Amino acid sequence: MKCPHCLTSFHDKWDNLSIGSDVEASWYISRTTCPECGKLVVILGSNKAERPDYLVRPKAISRSPIPKEVPGKYAVDYKEACMVLGDSPKASAALSRRCLQNILREIAKAKLDDLSKEIQEVIDSGKLPSDLSEAIDAIRNIGNFAAHPIKSQQTGLIADVEPGEAEWGLDVIEDLFDFYFVRPERIKAKKDALNKKLKEAGKPEMK
Repeated sequence: MKCPHCLTSFHDKWDNLSIGSDVEASWYISRTTCPECGKLVVILGSNKAERPDYLVRPKAISRSPIPKEVPGKYAVDYKEACMVLGDSPKASAALSRRCLQNILREIAKAKLDDLSKEIQEVIDSGKLPSDLSEAIDAIRNIGNFAAHPIKSQQTGLIADVEPGEAEWGLDVIEDLFDFYFVRPERIKAKKDALNKKLKEAGKPEMK
């Protein structure tokens, strides 16, 4: 399995402990420890196949750390979308859509009036790499915005999601963070370092 704390793969060995029954099911706790990070993983399960298992510790599966270059207002929505993913993919997807819309409006300067149109506007601008254009376009296709316009017109509302939709939204947000915030800062840092060397050598700096 892959550790939900550190994302390292390891051969898992689970200890199961029955904790009781109620009118819904018989419940048990499964626990294992990651040999890499040493952290305990705990899952709440039942004898009912139709009931999903619940990840208790950690609360949600870890994802890539948020780069320090990402402004707090976008990082907050992303963090919350990650935290609720295990409990409610619907809520996670809604937070991701809101975060995506804020990035497209405030950073990419989209001017239209709903997420579906804003995605198309940014794609048509030609400013995104082709792979990233395809990734944000897939949000509309996976979410079937044509059949569920509420997702694009009122992004913060909870609506049914397709399998994998919430996870894809988080993946796209991470890629946008890298494109809009991380890469420009890294390029600027390299340029500043080069200009410092050019200045010390008495040569003209890069514009």
